[in-house]
Amino acid sequence: MPAYQPLVDQAIKYGIAKGGTEEEQVTNTMDKLFVSFGLEILKKVPGRVSTEVDARLSFDKEEMLRKALKLIALYEEAGISKERVLIKLSSTWEGIQAGKELEEKHGVHCNMTLLFSFAQAVACAEAKVTLISPFVGRILDWYKENTDRKSFEPHEDPGVISVTKIYNYYKKFGYSTVVMGASFRNSGEVKALAGCDLLTISPGLLAELSQDHSTVTAMLCVEKSKACDLEKIHLDEKAFRWQHNEDRMAVEKLSDGIRKFAADAIKLETMIKVRRRC
Repeated sequence: MPAYQPLVDQAIKYGIAKGGTEEEQVTNTMDKLFVSFGLEILKKVPGRVSTEVDARLSFDKEEMLRKALKLIALYEEAGISKERVLIKLSSTWEGIQAGKELEEKHGVHCNMTLLFSFAQAVACAEAKVTLISPFVGRILDWYKENTDRKSFEPHEDPGVISVTKIYNYYKKFGYSTVVMGASFRNSGEVKALAGCDLLTISPGLLAELSQDHSTVTAMLCVEKSKACDLEKIHLDEKAFRWQHNEDRMAVEKLSDGIRKFAADAIKLETMIKVRRRC
């Protein structure tokens, strides 16, 4: 968008000034650009902004840590406290362990993304990360593409069922991790998860909901969760990998999401390289 080209140009100047190889300059440009957009959002919202660690690092805990701390440092250089930032990490085993260390050792809040399986949710809770954002709509997409069912009522939507179970588990066993349902495909999914800690809703669905004057009932609540028939489980790395692997949908959607996020990063790098040579 033309309105934001000055941010791109400023980031390119920053990357060049940092020196190093072209690859290093592009990496520094990308980091600066992500933070610059975060700063713009923080001018408009009172809470936190999420800034994502490159998906290509999803299986490298140490590199995710390094990148996260670099992003936090850039925010702090701009006068923004780490309290106003959520570092967004892929919910791989390595990503979850990076989140655990960032929270415990550095006081950095994390938002675990690309979360599709119950195993991922349990591991995130045990890591005591600040927030998870399970993808409701992408789960629905998979079931539409891979089963004979092409339509689901909100209460039987696989994404809604997944997030409901995660919310109930967290509340029943007193985990502090916040559940933020994400990636909605219709307003029915949103209303079916009313009462969830947080929901991130697109402008289109918000507009649709603003015209909906029906009564909305909280479908999720702590009291109901406490009465749920769920058993507490513990997942070490082996148990996590096995349980996650048993969920074909989650395996496919996690890997697909990482590939798509990585492709976006490569596309942006290419654009920066072209622009910096102009």
